[in-house]
Amino acid sequence: MDIRIHKIPNWLTYPTMVIALAGHTWSGGWQGFLFSVQGMALGLAILIVPYLIGGMGAGDAKLLGAVGGILGPGGVFTAFLFTAVVGGIYALALLTVRGYFTQALRQAASFVKTFVLTGTLIFPSVATRRKNLELYYGFAIAVGTFLSVSWKDLI
Repeated sequence: MDIRIHKIPNWLTYPTMVIALAGHTWSGGWQGFLFSVQGMALGLAILIVPYLIGGMGAGDAKLLGAVGGILGPGGVFTAFLFTAVVGGIYALALLTVRGYFTQALRQAASFVKTFVLTGTLIFPSVATRRKNLELYYGFAIAVGTFLSVSWKDLI
């Protein structure tokens, strides 16, 4: 959905959270409830800062929260690690395909140089992002989550 309509709808994330919470509560009682709530809270917490600074949409944070409701705190953290790797590969592929890879390397070098020389983190303005370089992170979350729950079977 994120790639097609550029949105992760609430009708997908909220019912997933409710079903995860109900399922874990039904199967595990109070411990199952806490397992699901802790997973949701961690999933939301991991992506809330990137959302607040404009790096991604609220749907991405809610989707990782829903994943956390299903997988619990340990599972959502593992899913996030896989998602970060998938997201990095996705971003590099997108930069390369769109022909902006060397420009991105120059900007990254400038960012690091500024930090080393001044000790100040100066992030590129969100307004300067190109529309055709937008990364639909819901895809990375979906693939990363799939890999995290099946990685033992893949090896």
